[in-house]
Amino acid sequence: MTLKRLGGVWAPAITPFRKDLSADPERFARHARWLLENGCSGLAAFGTNSEANSLSVEERTTLLEYLVAHGVAAARLMPGTGCCALTDSVRLAAHAVGLGCAGVLMLPPFYYKGVSDEGLFRSFSEVIERVGDPRLRLYLYHIPPVAQVGISIPLIERLLKRYPQTVAGIKDSSGDWNNTKAVLQAFASTGFEVFAGSEAFLLANMRHGGVGSISATANVNPAAIHQVFENWREPDAGRMQEKITATRAVVQKYPMIPALKAIVARGFGDAEWATVRPPLVELSAGQRESLAAELDADGFTLAG
Repeated sequence: MTLKRLGGVWAPAITPFRKDLSADPERFARHARWLLENGCSGLAAFGTNSEANSLSVEERTTLLEYLVAHGVAAARLMPGTGCCALTDSVRLAAHAVGLGCAGVLMLPPFYYKGVSDEGLFRSFSEVIERVGDPRLRLYLYHIPPVAQVGISIPLIERLLKRYPQTVAGIKDSSGDWNNTKAVLQAFASTGFEVFAGSEAFLLANMRHGGVGSISATANVNPAAIHQVFENWREPDAGRMQEKITATRAVVQKYPMIPALKAIVARGFGDAEWATVRPPLVELSAGQRESLAAELDADGFTLAG
């Protein structure tokens, strides 16, 4: 079976909440369509910046179905399906496959620390076997700064050997270019799809055989990031990369999820977008003012 290769700029789409903290599917679909119209190749819904682990399995499945029913093609979705509970991961992955999603982005089970590669292999293997569908395309999600459980090169190698038609790629959110480069050197030539977890590494990732980025700030800066992806071979790619890196540097001075929501709330004139679920808290008034001033000085606008 020949598998379609994914790539481009993907956004872990932020999840809007109403004031009562219930998820807002209409805003979610509207933002998803805006992202796809303004440079995103696809959406990694229910990634870290989607507040995925603040959402129940039922909420995730309902929101995903709403997206597909309201103008977001399943082929442009790579929902996060990795949970601490094996059965939750299986249910979410099977649901995504059933809807026709392009792939699933799977965290390792992240509560227990110091687990072995053997344990992680068994976890991913059980999900793949229990879903039992040849359409499943699994993207590993390596984010040790948050999960504290990483995905090693030997583990990737073992998974690819056992499931070459299923394990399709990785999002490397280690923040360590040396790790991304090592993964690229080990696997890029095999067709394994390596996405940088930050657009700060997008140009380097493309130059070393990667396929794109899945990045938080694609929620607010998709067109400029897409421009780097489209033009990475061009002489001025370095200048374009510097620009998107500078914008990200401003945003990540603040708590990332509340900052992204504050930017969207301001840009779309919709204050309710700033709502986050506890334990997260929205930016203070001072933080919002400072972030807005820095972005204005950077020449940033929420275009589209």
